[in-house]
Amino acid sequence: MTSYDPTSTADAASLSGIRFSYDGGATWALDGVDLVIRDGEYVALTGPNGSGKSTLARLVSGLTAPDAGEVTLLGQHVFGRTQTPAGIVFAPNPDAYRAARRGIGAVFQNPEDQIVTTVTQDDVAFGPENLGVPREEIGRRIDASLRDVGMEAYAAADPTRMSGGQQQRIAIADMLAMRPRMLVLDEPTAMLDPAARAEVLRILDSLHASGTTIVHVTHHRDEVARAGRVMRVAAGRIMFDSASDSSGSSGSSGDRSSAGGVRVSTRSRPLGQAYGRDTHTARRSLDSLATVRSGVISARSGDVAVSVSGISFAYAPDSPAVLKDYSLTVAHGETVAIMGSNGAGKSTLARLICALDRPDSGSITVEGIAVARTRGNNGNAGRKPRMLRRADRRRLREVVGFVMQRPERQLFAETVAEDVAYGPSNQHLNENEVRERVDWALKLLHIEHLADRSPLELSGGQQRLVAIAGVIACRPRVLVMDEPTASLDTAATARIHELVRTLHDQGVTTLIITHSEAEAHEIADRIVVMPSHGDNGNPPALAASDQNDGRRSLPLIARLDPRVKMVSFLAMMFTAFAINTPAQLLLGALMVAGVVAAARIRPARLLRSVHMFLALFVVAGLLNIFFVRSGTVLAQLGPIPITDDGVAVAVLYACRFALVIILGAVFLETTTPTSMTDAFGALLSPLRRLGMHTQEIALVMSLALRFLPTLGNEAKAIADAQAARGGSIETGSPAERIRAMVATIVPIFAGTLRHADNLSLALDARCYEEGTRRTHWRVMQVAARDIAFLAFAAVYIAVLVTLGLLLPSI
Repeated sequence: MTSYDPTSTADAASLSGIRFSYDGGATWALDGVDLVIRDGEYVALTGPNGSGKSTLARLVSGLTAPDAGEVTLLGQHVFGRTQTPAGIVFAPNPDAYRAARRGIGAVFQNPEDQIVTTVTQDDVAFGPENLGVPREEIGRRIDASLRDVGMEAYAAADPTRMSGGQQQRIAIADMLAMRPRMLVLDEPTAMLDPAARAEVLRILDSLHASGTTIVHVTHHRDEVARAGRVMRVAAGRIMFDSASDSSGSSGSSGDRSSAGGVRVSTRSRPLGQAYGRDTHTARRSLDSLATVRSGVISARSGDVAVSVSGISFAYAPDSPAVLKDYSLTVAHGETVAIMGSNGAGKSTLARLICALDRPDSGSITVEGIAVARTRGNNGNAGRKPRMLRRADRRRLREVVGFVMQRPERQLFAETVAEDVAYGPSNQHLNENEVRERVDWALKLLHIEHLADRSPLELSGGQQRLVAIAGVIACRPRVLVMDEPTASLDTAATARIHELVRTLHDQGVTTLIITHSEAEAHEIADRIVVMPSHGDNGNPPALAASDQNDGRRSLPLIARLDPRVKMVSFLAMMFTAFAINTPAQLLLGALMVAGVVAAARIRPARLLRSVHMFLALFVVAGLLNIFFVRSGTVLAQLGPIPITDDGVAVAVLYACRFALVIILGAVFLETTTPTSMTDAFGALLSPLRRLGMHTQEIALVMSLALRFLPTLGNEAKAIADAQAARGGSIETGSPAERIRAMVATIVPIFAGTLRHADNLSLALDARCYEEGTRRTHWRVMQVAARDIAFLAFAAVYIAVLVTLGLLLPSI
């Protein structure tokens, strides 16, 4: 295999005559691109949405091969003309690609798909492990990388349950730990709060100063101004390159409208640039913002449109509160910008206002509709507030519009026009009225040319515009927008700002979540800064892995060697199907209770995680009551006798299933995907001699478990998107709701394919290679506790078998 030489002085990237198409050549995302990036350069790639920036970034990072042209990355000729029996063709060089990627880091536009496991420190370790970095060095890199992005307090947290901004910081830490020679970032600060954004930019400056090549896709003017070289991409071509500009001006000086479609100015920078590299200044600026603007609220008059009173919310009863005793009042026609640090609960507040989640306490009223009502004090303390009746929910959907943070999850129709038409169609408008609404919304956002395109084929910025069009086509009286301008170019951002002003003039109440102080000052009547959770002592994203913050604090089951745990749990789960007597059932129940106690998992939390599977299999077990005819007849249901033997067998089978499911849930709760991968690979290692790719099989199993919750979130997001636009999935008759659920299958499947594609890119970006030797940060060692647990499992199975032999079965 070609090796990567970190001391090479070749150009970082050289692309010549590049063409790339997503549809087999019908259209070209890139057409005739020539580009040379020198070692140590800081390059800003900018341009309008859909121009090909992200595609070009993927080519430069070695994650995608073009259809034609020549590509050399870090001195490796990875793509070009190759002699074949059929003649000379363009083809990739897989070995060269793998060698080049070992020196390239890539941060994606959507960080969720870049995370491969459920513990932050394990996720950061994954890349260095693939590079063969020594274990001790991996630990140092984890600490340094998380400290650099301000996420050291979240080392043991589950990144899949973090906010988008927190996930982006983890994705950046993942790449920093790999110490790349070239770092390619696609809108890395789009969802970051000002302090985190300033910190990331400081890190990029530091990396650049140390010789790292930076390729930064961005729409932010101040970020473009930091670069030594600016390129503007439009219509699949590089339309401007400051390195070859005849004036000799670089992208970091002066006012140039040509530099990537953004106004680059060091004289009048956005507020974020004012504190550019000073994270503490950024935090102070954000914390003082509410005070600066607090006088505005008294300047407005009119009835209250949105009232939030004393709400608290946690995603699970045993997890820290995302919101705690929070209150907010918004007047009719007021435009309010909601700001705050990543993880402060801004998106959660938006979902609560739109009745997509229910608070744990407090009350919410929107346009006179009681979204959540505090129950009376007569024995109802501790119970969640009442939720909407179906009629009130239908009314709410007619007056409230919601633009989600991740637009790709809000799009589910086959074409853009059909997606935008979904909401108006649910408002019982005739065909002409629906068409007029669709045309109006598309033209307002200047995306009418996308009407017949599939929304899933669009760029991230274009998807965001389509999602906004689908909401405003419903003509809501209250509009909630979660970071609507993230990843949008300057022109599209200006259109959104103009839209907000137009709606304001029409009396629409607007709540807009944003991290941009400049944007907030420009369009909002009032700025509200939500309190940070940094004061409560616990990171808000701790969940399944919250016990993994140190070996001493881990429960016994979590401290077991994963190989021992896997073998023991599988043995106990399989032997549960041999239970045939009440004594065996009692023994099994005691064993499971002991395991749950040793895992320190609250029973309520455990039941929540498995209740659907538990209900399904318990019902399946209880069906035996209708098929067992032996024994004394207790009742007669038509021609079907219900016997005591039938009842006993049904209870037995249901309890068997329950024991197996609970054991499986405990195993999944106390074992990270990375540990499962290592354990499964180690147990299968003897099969390598037979030619089996055991490491790959183990990884596939681990990733499947990692992405099951993601796909569940995808399904929920699509259902929420339909519900938020008045879909029958929430308020229709049972038959209508079933049809609506069936209609989500196609977009969920499309989302699955999208996640799979992004996952393959994530593995490539983290240098995972089939069959190569990996180091392991977490070393598996069998200790005395593991031997004791094996003995416990063996004794349990022996007693279970003995009871089966001595006692009569049911």
